Formats: sequence, C-alpha cells, structure tokens
Amino acid sequence: MRACLLCLVMLLTACDSTPPVSAPQVRVAQVMGAEPDPGFARAFEPRPLRFPQDHGAHPEYATEWWYFTGNLQTDSGRRFGYQFTLFRVGLRPGEPADDSAWRTRQVYIGHLAISDAAEAQHHSAERLARAAAGLAGNQLIPFEVWLGPWSLRADAAFSRLEIEAETDAIGLALKLQASASPLVLQGEQGLSRKSAAPGNASFYYSLTRLPTRGELRIGETRYMVTGNSWMDREWSSSALDRDQVGWDWFALQLEDGRDLMYYQLRDSAGMAGAFSRGSLVGSDGEVKTLSPGQVKLTPLRHWQAGDGTEYPVAWRLQVSEPSLDFEVQAMFDDQRMEHSVRYWEGAVDVSGSHTGRGYLELSGYTAMH
Repeated sequence: MRACLLCLVMLLTACDSTPPVSAPQVRVAQVMGAEPDPGFARAFEPRPLRFPQDHGAHPEYATEWWYFTGNLQTDSGRRFGYQFTLFRVGLRPGEPADDSAWRTRQVYIGHLAISDAAEAQHHSAERLARAAAGLAGNQLIPFEVWLGPWSLRADAAFSRLEIEAETDAIGLALKLQASASPLVLQGEQGLSRKSAAPGNASFYYSLTRLPTRGELRIGETRYMVTGNSWMDREWSSSALDRDQVGWDWFALQLEDGRDLMYYQLRDSAGMAGAFSRGSLVGSDGEVKTLSPGQVKLTPLRHWQAGDGTEYPVAWRLQVSEPSLDFEVQAMFDDQRMEHSVRYWEGAVDVSGSHTGRGYLELSGYTAMH
C-alpha cells in the first residue's frame, strides 16, 4: 500500500507499444478503489514467501514496490531524511506480442526525495518509463531494479544493497546493510488484508533497520552521511475498499532498538478501519502484531498546504501492551510530495516514553476535508 499505486492512470493506455504520456493529478481513491483486472493474480490466502525470488518482481500481480525511507546525518550532525521508491505497474495481465522493442505491459515509476532539516527544505522528483528498450525493468540474478539512471542493486544473498538516483537538483548514492535487519512478515505471515473483501490484500514484508552510509547531493553540495533506513516490499492486485479513502503510515526506529510499523486505513468520515494493522519488532527480532484494539492514534497538530489541504503532522501514539506512549512530530512541516498524486511523506521525531526517529506517510487528504 502506497500512494503511488496512483500511477495506473498515468498511462491512459490503449496500446501496449505507445510511449508514456504525462501524468495528470489524481486522487489516491480514484486508482486504489478501482476494481482490478480479473486477469491479474490476487492475494487471497497466506503462502510461504520464498527468497531470494520474492525480492524480485511479480508481474502476475498488478502493482508492487520497493520502498525505502531513512534518517541520515553527517559527522557534524546535519540531518537529512530521504525517500526512494521504485514502483512496477502492470497495465494489462499477461505477456504482449514480441514484435516491437516498445511493446510492454509494464511501467515503472520512481519517487525520490531529500528532506534537509537545517534549511527546512523538501526536495523531490518523479520519473517514469515503460519497461521496454532497456529504459526500466528488473532482474533477479544479479539483483537489480532500474528506472533509467535510478537503480536498486543487491548481492546474491540480498545482504548488501545499493541505491543510486540522480537528477539535476538532487541525488543519492547509498549502501545499506540488509543482513543486520530482521525480515518481518507483515500481517498473517506476509498476507496483509486491507478489508473483508476476498482478495483485497497484499503480500507485504519489511526490513526495518538497515545501517546506511553514502552520499547525498543537493544542488552542487555533497554530504557524506550515515544512519538507518527502512525497506517495505509489497505486491497485490487490489487496494482500498469502496469506503476507504487513504491511510496514515508510521515506520519508527526507537533508540532502545525496537522498530514499530503501524498504518490506519481511513474511511470517508475520517474514521480508522478495522483492518488497520502494524507490528512491533524487538531488538532480538521477535515480532508482535498490533491491531486497532491495541493502538490509539490522536492527531495533535495540522499543517495546511497552499491548496488548503490539512495534514496531521504531529500525533500521539499509544500502545496498550507493551505500554508505549509517545509523540511523533514532523522534522519540519512541509514535506509533501507534489507529483502525479499529492501525499505527505517525511522524516519524524519520536519523544515521550521512548525516543527515536522514523517516517510518516499521509495519503488521501484533500482540501475538502
């Protein structure tokens, strides 16, 4: 589940060999509430996840993503947040005819962002291409997912990852140590149900704490950085139910070594749904599932964007067992992604009963609400 499922409508595709077109502004619910093509596979029941195969693409499903966020800093303490995401979107199920270098039924979309705490500036970019003529694609051995000059690479054991992405304005080149993080199967052994409707679910796993080092660039200035990243992997052919409009997603790395993920799915009245879920990962790798009855989320402060949309950028998050009670605050308020779909995604600080850092995603908010 991520705001960029969005991009299904970006292609407005009638012909498999047509080059991509510019993306209109769309709402999350317009895309994620759509009925999936019956030719795509659905996530109905848990199945054993297989590695390294499941690190790679699943073209039988309509959508998937490799999603990275992280908090990094220089030796002098200057702080940055980053987001790097590669999305695969299936335009139609099945394989196209092999009669054109441009003929494909797969599109890749990328989002890149750097949040600079010292300047309170959020820099971001979007990129898209069809998986044709070498412009975008994936391979399992050696592992790589690429979108033009943006790429995710890994060794055979998926223990060391490399991210590279450049635009004229920003760039990053990072090395992540995946072997240091537990692999967390979210939901029911990796099956994450989004509603009671059969098949309205995804396969979902996370690597919640990846030691990270490398370089960020803003303009002509380069920064050597270290810190921690978070990886989410998800694939499905369905998304929001008809009464769901968006979600609030928390990925928090606490200083005591525990990691917490929680998302609440919201309906049109702003109420959290019964299929909101999360996990608390102990420093020893033990995973505790979190359900709505155990978690209470209370917005504390909103930030208003220029178009009038208000985003809750400060929260109180309480967990009943084990007892957790802390505030989650945006590193700075304006960390909105201004692309084919507008959504808020940014670095946050944790204070209260526990301290830490993390990332927050807020989708499905509009100026009308």
